[in-house]
Amino acid sequence: RIAQLREHAHEASKPNVVFQGFCDSSEKSIATLREKLDPAALDRAVDLLVRAETIYLIGLRRSFPISSYMAYAFGKLSVRSVLVDAVGGLAAEQLSFATSADAVLAISFTPYASETVALTQAAAQRQVPVAAITDSPFSPLAQNASLWIEVGEANFEGFRSMAATLTLAMTLTVAVAERRGQQTEPRVRGT
Repeated sequence: RIAQLREHAHEASKPNVVFQGFCDSSEKSIATLREKLDPAALDRAVDLLVRAETIYLIGLRRSFPISSYMAYAFGKLSVRSVLVDAVGGLAAEQLSFATSADAVLAISFTPYASETVALTQAAAQRQVPVAAITDSPFSPLAQNASLWIEVGEANFEGFRSMAATLTLAMTLTVAVAERRGQQTEPRVRGT
C-alpha cells in the first residue's frame, strides 16, 4: 500500500496527496451510502435496537473504532449498551449475558474479523436478535443476522475509508436514543 502511494506522489506534496485521497474516498463512501441505503432497512434496524434492554456492540479489529464510538455515544445518551471489546480474551464471557430481550449490533468487513463472526453466530444460536453492518450479502454476518445493512467503503491506495460506516453508526445511535426518549416522555392530555 505504501509503495502504491509513493508511485502516485512523486511530484506533489505527499501529505497533501494522502489527505486529498482520503477526502475523496470518504466523500465517495458517504455518497454511495446516501444513494443506496434502504430507508426501510434503517427503520427496521432502529426498531430492533430500540426494543433491546441492552445493546451488545461487537466490532473488532478495523471495526473497533466504530463500536467503541457507539458505546461512548450510547452512554452519553443513556442507552444501556455493552462494548464487547475482547480485552483479556473475555469476549465470549462479555456476550454470555445477552438474552432474547437484548440485541447485538455486529460490524465487520472483508476479510471479516473471525472473533466477530464467531460471537455473532453464538448470539444468533442463542436467539439474541442480531443487526449487522457489513459489506456484502455473502458476509458471514449477514448470514447470521436478523437484519443487515450493507456499507461499501471506497479506498485510497488500499486503505479503506470508515466515513460511511461512522455516519451510519452515528445515525443509528442518535435515532435509537431519540425513539427511546419519545417512548418515555409523558403524554400531554389532548395530544
